[in-house]
Amino acid sequence: MPPLNTSRPSPVTFLLMGIPGLEHLHVWIGIPFCSMYMVAVVGNITILAVVRAERSLHEPMFLFLCMLSITDLVLSTSTLPRMLCLFWFGARDIAFDACLTQMFFIHSFTTMESGFFLAMAIDRYVAICHPLHHTTILTHARITVMGIVVVIRGVAFFSPHPILLKQLPYCRTRIIAHTYCEFMAVVKLACVDTGATTRYSLSVASIIGSCDAVLTAVSYAFILRSVFRLPSREASFKALGTCGSHVCVILVFYSTAGFSIFTHRFGKNVPAHVHIFIANMYLLVPPFLNPIVYGVRTKKIREHVLRALRVRVS
Repeated sequence: MPPLNTSRPSPVTFLLMGIPGLEHLHVWIGIPFCSMYMVAVVGNITILAVVRAERSLHEPMFLFLCMLSITDLVLSTSTLPRMLCLFWFGARDIAFDACLTQMFFIHSFTTMESGFFLAMAIDRYVAICHPLHHTTILTHARITVMGIVVVIRGVAFFSPHPILLKQLPYCRTRIIAHTYCEFMAVVKLACVDTGATTRYSLSVASIIGSCDAVLTAVSYAFILRSVFRLPSREASFKALGTCGSHVCVILVFYSTAGFSIFTHRFGKNVPAHVHIFIANMYLLVPPFLNPIVYGVRTKKIREHVLRALRVRVS
């Protein structure tokens, strides 16, 4: 008698649980999440429109900022609308292919976000530490190459994720204990040994994130050293305030992303609702803060936006 095949084909749909233990607060949690999403969309679209309209802003800093804004828009839009449907309307079903597509966008664009943070840190380092060579070092051609490398890296390293999950048999529950289709939450539903797949995902995320974080930290360390050497105390405080706000946004991104990655590996005792809530933060908070920190606090963008508003009002 042939052995029974206990595996099943890929399910048609999965069911998103949301934040375990906080289901009764989903409606209220959705309100600040929606507010942050609206600010992220309006802010990032405004940055793209202003930089596109003003040729004087076609500088390395603003070109990298546009790349970051596009990444933020894709990252937040791939998660928030679906998440709000879950919180407010109880729409838990998500098609298997849609789940894999969402997973690809989340992980690849999170990697791109990290890459563009590093690119912007390099730009600030060159601008502050080598101001006379800024335009010759960061030419438009080199900026384009840096942007392409960041995009290719994100796509290349995380394209295998949905492909690997597509091949796995699923014979357990269809319930994903998360608010979105996160790789580790889905891979746990497979009924075969996924040790190699899990190690690949965690290793790639850890290596890329660690390298980007270290190089970004080194760039800002050199920047701060140069800032403290400025002859004018007022200029030092101004540059320190700008760098400080940038560092805060970067710390929020890497600390929450790092917490989520290492909780999968070492944090078996971390409550599920804490882990999932923080996992949402690194997808929501940076797209919400980036337009404020890099846009509103940047004098050139702020002046162009205020000028456009005055023209429309008059």
